[in-house]
Amino acid sequence: MDDVVIRPVTAEDAQAVGQLWVQLVQYHHELDERLPTASEQGAMLYARRIAERVDDTHMRAFVAEKDGEIIGFVLGMIVDLVPEMFQARTGGFLADIYVLDVHRGAGVGRGLADALADWFRSRGVSHMEWYVAHANRNGRAFWDKYGGDDVMIRMQQEL
Repeated sequence: MDDVVIRPVTAEDAQAVGQLWVQLVQYHHELDERLPTASEQGAMLYARRIAERVDDTHMRAFVAEKDGEIIGFVLGMIVDLVPEMFQARTGGFLADIYVLDVHRGAGVGRGLADALADWFRSRGVSHMEWYVAHANRNGRAFWDKYGGDDVMIRMQQEL
């Protein structure tokens, strides 16, 4: 991960992150056509979401930057179970993570996930969860190596 800096996202990074998000969505759709595609305004709306929430105390994004180029990002948020029905247990949800293909396998994804996990820990979060597409063998291998355990399997049936 030489020359790669992992840092909190800024509003100035939002457009680049929005473009990476579109690539993430496209990557997943190519793996499994049942997964959604980005709308025409998807990158702009995602970028706006990032820019508007830079200072949100329950959401955090980090970028990986190399030679002035953003090559990856991660987005996570703190979630609480419905306290009336469940015992209190605050968790972190890793919503999105993406690293440009040419930079995969060099520790960038791990660096991004670690940065988010560290932020969750600093906020008193007890665990981190994420989804990984079933068809994403490389992603599943990454998360297995990272230390993730299967807890639930999300299923779908076309109607």
